[in-house]
Amino acid sequence: MEKRKLGNSDLFVYPITFGGNVFGWTIDEKQSFEILDGFTNAGFNFIDTADSYSHWAPGNKGGESETIIGNWMEQRKNRQQIIIATKVGSIPGAPKKSLAKDYILKSVDASLKRLKTDYIDLYQSHYDDPETPIEDTLKVYDQLIKSGKVRWIGASNFSAARLTESLETAKRLGLPLYQTFQPEYNLYERERYEKELEKVIVDNQLGVINYYALASGFLSGKYRSEADLNKSQRGEGIKKYLNDRGIKILNALDQVSEQYNANPASIALAWLIARPSVTAPIASVTTLTQLEDLIKAANLRLNTEDIAILDDASAWE
Repeated sequence: MEKRKLGNSDLFVYPITFGGNVFGWTIDEKQSFEILDGFTNAGFNFIDTADSYSHWAPGNKGGESETIIGNWMEQRKNRQQIIIATKVGSIPGAPKKSLAKDYILKSVDASLKRLKTDYIDLYQSHYDDPETPIEDTLKVYDQLIKSGKVRWIGASNFSAARLTESLETAKRLGLPLYQTFQPEYNLYERERYEKELEKVIVDNQLGVINYYALASGFLSGKYRSEADLNKSQRGEGIKKYLNDRGIKILNALDQVSEQYNANPASIALAWLIARPSVTAPIASVTTLTQLEDLIKAANLRLNTEDIAILDDASAWE
């Protein structure tokens, strides 16, 4: 595997980011430790989470994922080897998002405590907050970077216009620049990223750590009909992909998979890794067997013909 630079930061990561949304949701702490051990033992070093994960699970309030990661790093004594990304701005149980100064200052300290660390490698604005002036948010991040609590910042779920405005504001005022962006992007959901966001990202040399890289598991190929939807807790969210275009994508993944002796999930991730604007797609697994697909993907090099097959099957125009 080859390390990739996150934007213009000094963070170098391997080409898969582990998505920590499963911790405290679909897997408990013991299982999470096993997966994290397997992930890092395979050579990977980048974990993404958020202060709100996994508040949606019954009995949770948010922060469970960070807590599990913090406990794991403390037990393994490996903080220096791990690059941790977390997010702020999504208020569990509330429709409102906040990137206000007081909210960020309170949230970062809570995240640091749960993660059992004194710094966060990549601190991300989880959602845009139109009610808070961009410069106010960036000034808080500047304060956190200067204090050593945060090393670099990133953004997630912004529109292309707001991302551009944030970058221009930072440059104009000499404030920290977002170095990464986290959009939804996969073989099925291509249009918004490629049509609206990718040019901004390339022009500003941002690192991309895209979420839903496997379309909630649809691109693994295990959901072929509505009868398959009860295979996981994510099943209901996959129903929207079960249409002619979705099946066409799965058929293309099956075709390419045979050429590489790999599962469809590995091919779907390898397609993302091969896109020049993508740094390290986010994927999560709940078993060590599924982890093999991530390892395979990071070591695959799809040829131009196979990329074209997948491009054509998933074309959005």
